[in-house]
Amino acid sequence: MGFIRHVVCAMSGGVDSSVAALLLKRRGYSVTGVFMKNWDLLDEKGVCTTERDCEDAYRVCQSLDIPFHQVSYVKEYWNDVFSNLLNEYEKGRTPNPDILCNKLIKFNHFHKYALNTLGADAMATGHYARTSQEDEEVFQQTHTAPPTTLFRDRFEIRNPVRMYKGADLLKDQTFFLSQISQDALRQTMFPLAGLTKDFVKKIAAEAGFHHVLKKKESMGICFIGERHFEDFILEYLEPKPGNFVSIEDGSVRGTHKGWFTLTLGQRARIGGQRDAWFVVDKDISTGDVFVAPTTNHPSLFRDTARTDRFHWVTIDPPPELARTQMMECHFRFIHQMPLIPCTVTLNMDGSVWISLSQPVRALTPGQYAVLYKGDECLGSGKIIQLGPSEYTLQQGRERLIAAAQHKEQQTPDPTT
Repeated sequence: MGFIRHVVCAMSGGVDSSVAALLLKRRGYSVTGVFMKNWDLLDEKGVCTTERDCEDAYRVCQSLDIPFHQVSYVKEYWNDVFSNLLNEYEKGRTPNPDILCNKLIKFNHFHKYALNTLGADAMATGHYARTSQEDEEVFQQTHTAPPTTLFRDRFEIRNPVRMYKGADLLKDQTFFLSQISQDALRQTMFPLAGLTKDFVKKIAAEAGFHHVLKKKESMGICFIGERHFEDFILEYLEPKPGNFVSIEDGSVRGTHKGWFTLTLGQRARIGGQRDAWFVVDKDISTGDVFVAPTTNHPSLFRDTARTDRFHWVTIDPPPELARTQMMECHFRFIHQMPLIPCTVTLNMDGSVWISLSQPVRALTPGQYAVLYKGDECLGSGKIIQLGPSEYTLQQGRERLIAAAQHKEQQTPDPTT
């Protein structure tokens, strides 16, 4: 089958990474399984799930007769991901730690460990995604030393590696991979690229991986798991009480423990209120959290957003966008939400404005705007600014009409 190369597979103790390692071994690669420890506290039930997950990953590696290693990134996760998460919440944003964790931990620290410390030719994960590289061919070619001439880099042409949705569109995880670097993607394999989740479970059952098949899908904050969010975040941030204020009439409807315990679109738990109220905006200078009386209130809907400097998977923006500063594509800011047609405008600083074909509920600063062109994931940028809400636009229209009517009444009739 050609030249066998060494692949380090990230093992989480779940069914996806277990089957990824199995498929790599079946293809003839020399495989090493590595479990990452990124968080070391107990969950709400007092159970250290990390130890159980590590044991499950070790059992799979024993079954496959491949080497097993553990590596700890607890300090790096705290410094690079969790501190950033707390900082974003304090700024009134709602961060996405899963995207940051992939960018800064798995496809940065772990990627370097796999290649530099363990001497792997590539790393692999159990993500449902695929790249433009043909894994079977690219990773089995015999290594040829590059020429060492002085001007090699100037003339070397390297086609960027592109990232595409996995075959199982319900499980596609390109959303969470939209910030990883081109260098890491070039040296990464996704063995589950062409498989559905059901088929992966079937492979796991046939291989006897029953201990990982019984486990629930991982949920909650990356590596931290399921928590009662308000209680969890108040362990790390001092309470900053403020008022719930009606967006319609400015009346105070109740109090909260801190704007960072709430995100746009969620139901606000306000005591003494008969009807449900929903978070529509925040003012961190006053501590006010603005609420509206229905889940589909127009103040929750917007159709424009601006990102920070956009991260393109291929490093450079698409030629069409670079040439004209505008491009049609598709957008999502929540994993698995339906893709929405949009127009992207490229700014001089590398940020983008995104104009959606229809207003979207609860566009949220701090979340990532992920763009797609067909099956290709183009990359993502953190949302840092929102356009006006439908409610604000509606109020503006009503004021213009009222002003025009007032002007008509003030203008004397020339016939009198």
